[in-house]
Amino acid sequence: MIQINGTIRLGRTIDAATQKAIVEMVRASRAEYGCLDYSFARDIADPDTLILFERWRDRAALEAHGASAHMATFKEVMAANPPASRDIRVYETDEGQPLG
Repeated sequence: MIQINGTIRLGRTIDAATQKAIVEMVRASRAEYGCLDYSFARDIADPDTLILFERWRDRAALEAHGASAHMATFKEVMAANPPASRDIRVYETDEGQPLG
């Protein structure tokens, strides 16, 4: 399994058009074959920071996601509204175990 975790620091409040683009991209990504989980969330202590969490069946599924039309559209939106910084990492992992 492939897992992606990271943060995107916007440095400004998300406008309605950017938020709409994120929601559309997340919904389309969740529908992709091989997507196990796909979430963007706002950092509760810093609302201008987004937290990204993705899980993919394998590298092939992640690569297909990166080449999808909805990711191309999302990349265009983000290029027009570049983040202040981002730290996104990819991990190869297993399914994990419940905590507690």
